[in-house]
Amino acid sequence: MSLALRLTGAEVLRPGGRKAGPLSFAEGRIVEDRPGLREVDLRSYMILPGIVDIHGDGFERHLAPRRGAMKDLSLGLRAAEAEIAAGGITTAVLAQFYSWEGGMRGPEFAERVFAAIGALRDQVASTLLTQLRFEIPMLEDYGAVADMVARHGIGYVVFNDHLPHDELEKGKRPKRLTGQALRIGRNPEKHLEFMQGLHARMGEVPAALDGLIEALVARGVRLGSHDDKTASERETWRARGVGIAEFPETAEAVEAAHLGGDAVIMGAPNVVRGGSHNGNASAAEAVMMGYVDALASDYHYPSLRRAAFLLADGGVCDLATAWGLISAGPARVLGLTDRGTILPGQRADLVVMEPKSRAICATLSGGRVSYMSGDVAARFVG
Repeated sequence: MSLALRLTGAEVLRPGGRKAGPLSFAEGRIVEDRPGLREVDLRSYMILPGIVDIHGDGFERHLAPRRGAMKDLSLGLRAAEAEIAAGGITTAVLAQFYSWEGGMRGPEFAERVFAAIGALRDQVASTLLTQLRFEIPMLEDYGAVADMVARHGIGYVVFNDHLPHDELEKGKRPKRLTGQALRIGRNPEKHLEFMQGLHARMGEVPAALDGLIEALVARGVRLGSHDDKTASERETWRARGVGIAEFPETAEAVEAAHLGGDAVIMGAPNVVRGGSHNGNASAAEAVMMGYVDALASDYHYPSLRRAAFLLADGGVCDLATAWGLISAGPARVLGLTDRGTILPGQRADLVVMEPKSRAICATLSGGRVSYMSGDVAARFVG
């Protein structure tokens, strides 16, 4: 049920910064101040726009907390949604692999995940969107991917290539191949043969990509490339109509994407850790240069709010700008014009936070409670 309330006493993070004053919402939308609504006193708290997570695969650990423990995906997705809401995320893009790696990253599992998300979507307050992460060497699956996108209404596709081409080209056995094969129940030699076959046909990929991209663009699907390493890689993707650079690995690729007018997404864990865990470009430095449009949770949902405050506390940018990288910025990249800021007419996607501890005390998505605890919960029901 969507609430109709007037929140008073709190500092509210609006586009121009933090300002004290009442905040009213009704029928799922923020409205001009409306004194007649039931009031909730939130003095000593802060209200911020709901977080929009543009790419997160942290839900995987809820689907399979142990190997093989993934019979009922709906239970795992409900647990993931609870974590998402507790993290202040009101709109979450759940990123699912479609990969030659098989198992939880294989096509069959992707079908199950997208079906389960579709079934759950109307039962939870959080907005759950989907992203398909497609491994481009899988030439035999291009038609199946287009069909999957259409059937499940997937609005965002990202192109990956994690095949170890250098090792395969040299005839070497890729690292971790045996463990990877056994984990998905495949004979290691058959798995190697499969990977070699994919590598051998890479020359056919560009033409196949052009056809798939044309079909996806016609459906209005947003398209991104993953882990660009060079400016020329990004320019090639841009020429194909792929305008989102997701986690570019080098400063060169980040700069090329930004200067070319592409949307740049970096990982919030990169900011929290003080750099990439595998030596890639620094997200904080890219933010400082003004090159980043959005931060994503990647594999860790709590990193989003932590990253925003680390950037603000460190003087990289002010809090409104930093929080915009996890709210208005990703909403803009996704074309979601109705969220990301606290303004009349926008969705009532709100986070109530205790300023000193920065603990999230309540999350409302479209005016519906998705998470609430402690003193704030008492104030709402009191």
